[in-house]
Amino acid sequence: MSNNTLTAIEGIRVGHAHTLDGPTGCTVILCPSGTVGGVDQRGGAPGTRETDLLRPLHMVEHVHAVVLAGGSAYGLDAASGVMRWLEEQGVGFNVGVGVVPIVPAAILFDLDLGDPSTRPDAAMGYAACAVASAEPVAEGCVGAGAGAQVGRLMGPGFACKSGIGSAAIEIGDGLRVAALFAVNALGDVVDEDGTILAGTRQPPDGARFAGALNLLPALARMTPGSASNTVIGVVATNAALSKEEANKVAQMAHDGLARAVRPAHTLMDGDTIFALATGSTGRANASVIGAFAAEVTAQAIRRAVRAATPLAGLPVGASVGG
Repeated sequence: MSNNTLTAIEGIRVGHAHTLDGPTGCTVILCPSGTVGGVDQRGGAPGTRETDLLRPLHMVEHVHAVVLAGGSAYGLDAASGVMRWLEEQGVGFNVGVGVVPIVPAAILFDLDLGDPSTRPDAAMGYAACAVASAEPVAEGCVGAGAGAQVGRLMGPGFACKSGIGSAAIEIGDGLRVAALFAVNALGDVVDEDGTILAGTRQPPDGARFAGALNLLPALARMTPGSASNTVIGVVATNAALSKEEANKVAQMAHDGLARAVRPAHTLMDGDTIFALATGSTGRANASVIGAFAAEVTAQAIRRAVRAATPLAGLPVGASVGG
């Protein structure tokens, strides 16, 4: 499989739009017709749109696009531009007098890195759609990852630059599972052996990693700080799944987030994962798909920090001592 990113799932297209003046941006995932969606949101500080309709017992099953964006809650406006672009293509839920595109979205907080008045808007969402393609997804400080940081326990001054990352696995018999994540975590991103890849840097010079778990005991009796962190992303498969199964896959994918981010799902994070099932290869076991969704989630999160480049005064993890 030459493409090891989200677009390895046939029919999915991804587009980034961003500005380094923020820095901030958005990433759009365009779905092929008939894609079933699910979602699982954890952590205490989410910023989302159209997530309730993805849950079981609700009528809508198919989604037309997913938006990941910076800009905090302001960034949800990018989804309006995506809706406009899809409507122009005639794509959406048929309501008799036209179409209504179903575009769930999630945001991350990047307002404290650079200019807080620069945020993703409808025009940026539209622009991301216009450049979306099935080519391997660009990673690093692009799209929703333009302003992403990790290791924010001591504030942004001792964080590391992060970005957006993607990964894919072919599990046999034509089945594929892939992921795309923008990583803006409170905690550290760790490798499989627990080595910190990027995270909170030790004051006063920030030349070494402090280790989030080493810092947490001192915070045990303190009021939680601002809710300004999150990991947001998409896992996708070319298998056919029901809406309930897609939600289960999204839930299982959080296991991968917890393997790669330490700590995860705090009250100060808004961790949200969407699941997409395009159905092009027929029915498959949702538990198997979910197990590999967790694997590609962890891989994509680690790739997000490895692909990042220094920006706005923040170093990348590779330049910090252990």
